[in-house]
Amino acid sequence: MEFGIVAALAVFVLVIAIGIPLGWGFLSSTIVGLWGLDQPLSFIAGTFYHSINNYILMGIAFFIFAGSLIAQAGLAERIVRFSYAMVGKLRGGLIVVAIIASVIMGALTGSSLPVISALIPLLVPQLERYGYNRVYTTSVLCSCSFLGYLIPPSVPAMIYCLIAQQSVAAMFLATVFPGLLLAAGYMIVNHFICRKYIDESKTPPMLEPSLRRKELFSATWSAIPALGAPGVILAGIYGGFFTPNEAGAIGVVYCLFVGFLIYRDLTMNRFWTAIYTAVLTVGMINLMIATGTVFTRLLIREGVAQTVAEIVLGLFQSKVMILIMMNVFLLILGMFIDGAPIMILAVPIILPLIRQLDVNLIQLGAIVIVNIGLGVVTPPFAISMFVGSRLADVKYIQLVKPMMLFLLLVGIPVLLLTTFIPAISCWLPTVMLGIETVGSW
Repeated sequence: MEFGIVAALAVFVLVIAIGIPLGWGFLSSTIVGLWGLDQPLSFIAGTFYHSINNYILMGIAFFIFAGSLIAQAGLAERIVRFSYAMVGKLRGGLIVVAIIASVIMGALTGSSLPVISALIPLLVPQLERYGYNRVYTTSVLCSCSFLGYLIPPSVPAMIYCLIAQQSVAAMFLATVFPGLLLAAGYMIVNHFICRKYIDESKTPPMLEPSLRRKELFSATWSAIPALGAPGVILAGIYGGFFTPNEAGAIGVVYCLFVGFLIYRDLTMNRFWTAIYTAVLTVGMINLMIATGTVFTRLLIREGVAQTVAEIVLGLFQSKVMILIMMNVFLLILGMFIDGAPIMILAVPIILPLIRQLDVNLIQLGAIVIVNIGLGVVTPPFAISMFVGSRLADVKYIQLVKPMMLFLLLVGIPVLLLTTFIPAISCWLPTVMLGIETVGSW
C-alpha cells in the first residue's frame, strides 16, 4: 500500500480519536492522501459535486424535514396514549408502551434522536410515578430508539441506496421484518426481567372493561392523524401514485396539515425550530456524504477495496466466517462512529467482497442498517446513551448493563438471522416488487 493511502488512513484514525467532526475528517484525510500520492486536489471538487448531485438527496431532505415537524407537532402524546390503551395492562405493560411508541415515532421520524428527545421527557417521569425504575425505562427507550432506521420511510435506507445504487422502495421493505423482530424481542425480554425494576404498589389500577373499550376507541381516534403519515407515504409509494422523493414532499405537507389544522400544536415558533433542525441535519448529512464519497473513491481508486477483499478471502474460505467478520467490523465501527459515516466509509469498500460472495445487495443493505442501528446503542460512542442519560438525568454508566442485556439477547440474534436467512430481508420486497427489482437470493 502506498505512502499516501497509509497517511490518509492514519489521519482518519487520528480524527476519530480526537473527536473532530467526521465531515472535516474525511476531507482532511483525502487532502493528505492526495498530497502523499503527489496528485492534484482537483479530484476533490469534481467528486464532491457529483456525489451530491443526486435526486435521492432531495428525498432524504424532505423526510428529515417531515421528521422534524412531527417532533414539534404534538404527535408523541397521542401515540403514547394509543399504545397504552392497547397494551398498558400486560406485565411490564408501560415498558411495552414505550417500545411500541418508539416503533411508531421511529417510523414517523426515521431517526433515533427525535424518538429519544420526544419520549424520554414524556415517559420517564410518568413511569417513575407508576413504580418503574428511571434507569430501566431510559435504557429501554435508548435501546429502541434506532428502530426507525428499520421501519419505512427510513433515511439510512435511502443513504444506502444512494451508495449501492439499489431500489429505495425495495430497501424500505427489506428492513421491515428485522425491525419487527427486534421490537418483539425487546417485548419478550422485558416480560421476563421487568419485575425487578418495578414497584408494583405504585402501578395504576385496572379500568373496568367498558371504560377500557371507551379509552381504546378515544385514543385510537385521536391517534389516527398521527398514524396516517406513514400510511399515506407508503400507500403512495407502493400504490404507484408517487416516487419516494415525491412521498417525502407529501409527508411534509401532511405533517404541516396535521400540526397546524388538526392537532394545532404546531405553532410558528415550533415550525421555525423544525426548519432550523432540519437544515442543520441535512447540511451535516450532505457534507458527510460528499466528503466521505471523495475519501472512499480515493481508497477504491488506489485499490484498497480490492486489497481488503483479497485479504479477507485469503484468510477465510468460508462464506459464513466472512459474513461474521463483516458484522464484527461494522459493529466495531459503530462503537465509535455514527451510522451515516459508517455506510459512506464501509459500504463502498465491502461491495467488491460481497459481490464475490454472491450476496444479494438488498439483503446487504438490511444487514448494514441493522448493524448501524445497533451501533447507535453500543458503548462507548452510543449517541443515544449520551442524549438519553442527559434528558433523563441518569448516569451514562448506569444504562450500560440493561442495554447490553437487550443487545446480547435480542440485537445480536436478529442481526445473525438477517445475515444468514435471506428471506427475512428479501421475501417481502420480492413479493411486492418482483424478482427483477430485488435480484436473486
